Amino acid sequence: MKMKKLKLAVKGMHCAACSSRIENVIGGMEGVKRASVNLATETMELVWDENLYAFEEIADRVKGLGFELIREVEDDTIHLDLSITGMSCASCSARIEKVLSGLPGVLSASVNQATESGTVIFERGRVSQRQIRETISKLGFEARPVSEQQDLFAGKRTETASRLAAMKKRLILSMALAIPLLYISMGEMVGLPLPDIFSPRTHPENFGLIQFILVVAIMVLGRNFYIIGIPALLRRVPNMDSLIAVGTGAAFIYSTWNLVEIFLGIDVQMKVMDLYFESAGVLIALVSLGKYMETRSKSHTSDAITKLMQLTPETATLLLGDEQEQKDIPAEEIEGDDILLVRPGDRIPVDGLIIKGRSVVDESMLTGESIPISKDEGDTVIGGTLNKNGLLHVKAQQVGRDTMLARIVRLVQEAQGSKAPIAGMADRISLYFVPTVMCFALFTGFAWYLTGSADFSGSLRFFIAVLVIACPCAMGLATPTSIMVGTGRGAQLGVLIKSGEALENAEKTEAVVFDKTGTLTHGQPKLTDIITVDETADVDELLFLAASCEQNSEHPLAEALVTGAVDRGLKPVQPQSFDAVQGKGIEGRVDGKNLLLGNKQLLEEKNVSVAAMDTAAAELSAQGKTVLFLAVDEKFAAIFGVADTLKDEVPQAVERMRNMGLRLIMLTGDQEITARAIAKQAGLDEVIAGVLPDKKADVIKDLQKDGLRVAMVGDGINDAPALAQADVGIAMGTGIDIAIESGDVVIMKGNLDGVITALCLSRAVMRNIRQNLFWAFAYNIVGIPVAAGLLTLFGGPALNPMIAGGAMALSSVSVVSNALRLRFFKV
Repeated sequence: MKMKKLKLAVKGMHCAACSSRIENVIGGMEGVKRASVNLATETMELVWDENLYAFEEIADRVKGLGFELIREVEDDTIHLDLSITGMSCASCSARIEKVLSGLPGVLSASVNQATESGTVIFERGRVSQRQIRETISKLGFEARPVSEQQDLFAGKRTETASRLAAMKKRLILSMALAIPLLYISMGEMVGLPLPDIFSPRTHPENFGLIQFILVVAIMVLGRNFYIIGIPALLRRVPNMDSLIAVGTGAAFIYSTWNLVEIFLGIDVQMKVMDLYFESAGVLIALVSLGKYMETRSKSHTSDAITKLMQLTPETATLLLGDEQEQKDIPAEEIEGDDILLVRPGDRIPVDGLIIKGRSVVDESMLTGESIPISKDEGDTVIGGTLNKNGLLHVKAQQVGRDTMLARIVRLVQEAQGSKAPIAGMADRISLYFVPTVMCFALFTGFAWYLTGSADFSGSLRFFIAVLVIACPCAMGLATPTSIMVGTGRGAQLGVLIKSGEALENAEKTEAVVFDKTGTLTHGQPKLTDIITVDETADVDELLFLAASCEQNSEHPLAEALVTGAVDRGLKPVQPQSFDAVQGKGIEGRVDGKNLLLGNKQLLEEKNVSVAAMDTAAAELSAQGKTVLFLAVDEKFAAIFGVADTLKDEVPQAVERMRNMGLRLIMLTGDQEITARAIAKQAGLDEVIAGVLPDKKADVIKDLQKDGLRVAMVGDGINDAPALAQADVGIAMGTGIDIAIESGDVVIMKGNLDGVITALCLSRAVMRNIRQNLFWAFAYNIVGIPVAAGLLTLFGGPALNPMIAGGAMALSSVSVVSNALRLRFFKV
C-alpha cells in the first residue's frame, strides 16, 4: 500500500450538492482513505493508495461528474514566470532556452520573444531563482519575476476578481432588461401607464413578443445556469443550477407555447394572462444578483491570508563585498546566509540573525503582541515584521517557504480547507437535497392539478416556486465560510488553529491543564533572594564567589546565579577548582577560598551547621523557591533563593478562564510544596505535582476517563505526548518549530492571554456556524412548504416564483455575510 496525499483545486462546483456528490463518489472508491471537499475554498483533500489508482484515473472520475481537478505544483518543483526584455529576434529566445535548459535542476525552459516572457520549471534546492535571473543577465538580457513562485493563492484571487467583474457586467445588463420586462408584464395590473403599442388588450402580440425578446436576452446572459444545470441533471447529479434551469425553463417553454397560440389567434385574452416570461427573466436576474453578492462576500473570507502575505516586502537590499556594495533584489531570490540591509521603517524580508546594529521591531502583525521588541546583535528576527528605528544587518537563515510567515500562511490555508465534524450532517443532507426537492416539486404540481385545486398555469407556478426557493448552497457554505474567516482572524490575533476539528473541540473544552515551566512561568529561573548569616557581610562578594564557582555549570540554577551576578555589575572569574557532587551541589575554590554550594544535605555532610537559616529557608521554600546554601572556608555564609517566576499576566488570565466556567489544573514535575506555592500565586486551586514528562499523558487520559473534554497547554518541548493525548493541544509559540508540530492550536505570543483568545474565538466561530446552519435549515424547512402552497390551503396567498427566487438568492448571501462578522472578533 502506497498512500499519497494531495490538496487539489476543484473547478465547476456551484452548491453543496456538487461538493457532496464528489465526496460520495470519490470517497466510495476502493483504496481512497479520505476525500474531503470544501465548497468555500473550492479545494479537495485526497488521500489514496497509488498502487490502485493513478491520479489521472481519479481526475477522470471527477470529470465524469462534470467537475475538474487541478493538481497543485509539487513541493519539490517551482514554476517561475519571467518578463524578459532585450530580445530582438527568435535566435535570442532560442539561446536563452538552450542555456537555461543546461542548468542543473532545470526541468524545462520556454521563452516567447513576441510576448517578451518566459517560463522556467526547476527543482527546488538544485538551482535558485537568482541563478536563473543572473544567467539570463549574463546573456545580455534583463529578466524579472512576474509572479511569486507557486503563487496559487494570488492567482486564485486574480481569477476571482476577474470572475466578479464579468458577473457584475452580466448582472447589470440582466437587471437593465429585467426591470422593463417586469414593468411591461405587471405594470397595467398595478395601474402603471403602459404605451398602447404594448397593451395586452389592444396589442397582445406585441405585449407577448417584447417580453419574449427581453427574457431570451436575459437567459443568454444567464446561460451558465443551463450550461451547467442541464448536463448535471442528465448525468443524474442535479445541483442548484439544475433547479433554476428546470424552473425557469418550464416557465419559458409554457409561456412561449402560449405566445405561439396568441399569434395563431387561439383564446388570445386567456393566453395573454398565462404568460410567465417575467418569472423566468426576473428569477434569473435575482439569482444572478445573489450569486454575485455571494461570490463577492466569499472573496473577503480570505482577507486575513491576503494581509499576512502582504507583510513580506517585494524587494530586499543585498550587501555584497564585505558589506560595502548594496544591490536591490526580489525578496523571493534571497538565499540562506545572504547579508541583508534593513533600514528603519522597512519590513524584514526573511527570518534571520542580526549581525550588526540594534533596533526595536514591531511583531504585532504576527504574534498579536502590541509592544515592540528590542533587538540587538545576536538576536533573531522574523520575516514580515517591521523594523522601527535602527539600521540592521541581518544574516538570512530561513528563506522562501521555510520562513515563519510562510509556514503560518500554509497552516492557516490548511485550516481553512479543513472541515469541522459539525458539517457532517449538512453534507449528508446536501447530497440528497436537490433530487428530493425536484421530486417534491413534481409532486406539488401534480397534486394541485390533479385534485382540481388549481389549473395548469397555477400548478406550474407552485412547481416553479418550490424549485427556485430551495437552496442547498446555504447549507454547504454554513460551516466552511465561518471556519475560513475565524481561522484567518485568529492568525491576525496571534492564534493559529490548525483545523476545523480543533476549533470545534476547543469550543467544547471543559478542563484546561497547564504545564508549569514555560507556560505559567518564564521557564528561566532567576535569583530572587540573598540572605546572609552575618548581616554585615558583603552580599556582592558572596554572590561573586558563588557565581564564579558555578560559571562552568550548565544547570539552570547555576545559570540563575551567574545571570544575577552579571545583572548586578559583577564579573565572575574562572574557579581554581570545581567538583560537582551528584544531586547535592558543588565544591570549588575561588580567589583562594574553599566553597560549598548546594542543598542543605551537602553542607551538613561536611559538618557545616545551617540551623541559623532554617526559618528563612523554610519561608523561601513555601514561596515556591529553590534554596541554595553557601559555605565559605567551612563556615555557613548565606542562602540564595532561586525561582522560576510567574508570568505577569497569569493571575488575571486564570481568573478570566475561571469565569468562563472552566476547570483549571496545574500539572508539573516539581515537588508538592513548590508546586502549591506557584499555584497559589497563579490563583489555581487544583495541582497535580511530581509527574514526570512521560507520565503527563496518563494524567490527561485519567481526566478524559472522568468524562471531561480536556485542553492541554504546554510549550511542546517535553509535553508533546500530553498535547497529543488531549482533546485540544494548545502549544505556546515560544518555540515555534516544536509548537507548530505539537499543538492543535499554536499561541504565537507565548502567554495565557492567547489561550483565552483561542477559546473565546472557538466559541464565537461555533456559535456563528450554528446560526448559519439554523438559518440554512430553517429557511428551507419553512420556505419549501410555503412555496408548495401551504398558506393557500388556509386562505393565504400563493408565493410568487419571483419572490421565491429572491429569497433563495438572499439566503446564501445572509450566511456568508454572517460569517464575515467574525472578521471583527475581539476578546
